[in-house]
Amino acid sequence: MYRPISDFGKHLINIQQLSDRTSTHLYQICLLATDMDGTLTKYGKFTSKLLDTLENLAAVKVPVLIVTGRSAGWVSAISSLMPIVGAIAENGGLFYPSSNSEPVTLTPIADLTSHREHLARTFANLQTYFPQIQESADNRFRVTDWTFDLTSLTTDELKNIGNLCEQMGWGFTYSNVQCHIKPQGQDKAIGLLKVLRQYFPTYFPEQVITVGDSPNDESLFNHRYFPISVGVANIREYATQLQHQPTYITTAAEGDGFCELCSYILQSCQH
Repeated sequence: MYRPISDFGKHLINIQQLSDRTSTHLYQICLLATDMDGTLTKYGKFTSKLLDTLENLAAVKVPVLIVTGRSAGWVSAISSLMPIVGAIAENGGLFYPSSNSEPVTLTPIADLTSHREHLARTFANLQTYFPQIQESADNRFRVTDWTFDLTSLTTDELKNIGNLCEQMGWGFTYSNVQCHIKPQGQDKAIGLLKVLRQYFPTYFPEQVITVGDSPNDESLFNHRYFPISVGVANIREYATQLQHQPTYITTAAEGDGFCELCSYILQSCQH
């Protein structure tokens, strides 16, 4: 099922070995916290296989929480339409519980208007160095961060953009979809930990499996926060760019990899 990301050539790790290595049986897992694009999707779309998997997890009371870089506007709909317990938007900026249409702000913003103006000025400054970057179509639906398309930016250029953002007092990350200028200290793990404390106080981080596929999921792979993390197979593309790497990796990519992970969780629930 999985193999350690640091050693792709070894044999697959089966369910028993996974349990032995984590000291946590899969049937004791309380929550799945997963990225969306490139992790739940396949070629950019939700599949019937994914929706069936989410329904099956809900039936055995394994809650799923989406943790995505997508905008507040997108996530408001996703949290209410899918069989999940909620969704975190903008890489840890806001939380949308499935039972409530009102978002919970995870990154305090004193003045939204001035915050957006500051983000716009920062983006304009970046454009003087990288004139090819363009604002993402969903940026108008955002609250805490500012996004622009990846275009053909190289790894070195992305690193330079990150350094420039830091000099201007901002954080920076990117996914397989887009780049994010964000408040410093705002990331998926911090947002998830806040949501766990407030909404799932009986769940320990050791009982959460975090799942992702790209650099903006890196904080979810930090073993100090979440000991059991899984990358779907397409994470290999970024393996050399991650300081924190997932503990395990699926053999299948994208949404098929997520469903692969869930098939073992569902099997363990039957025992």
